[in-house]
Amino acid sequence: MIEQGLTLMLVGMSTVFAFLTILVAATSAMSGLVRWATPPPVEAGPTAEQVAAITAAIALHRRRR
Repeated sequence: MIEQGLTLMLVGMSTVFAFLTILVAATSAMSGLVRWATPPPVEAGPTAEQVAAITAAIALHRRRR
């Protein structure tokens, strides 16, 4: 009876270990695929015109207070 319990425990733990290993491998593969498929982010700041508009808006707001 104990031998059957130990066998069942070993089979169950092996099944869970195999499933989790496959899950980690699939997640890593999908992460790599997404990194490969997406373009790199563009590091673009505000243009000089936008900076001037923001500065003017802040100055106007401060004068009205």
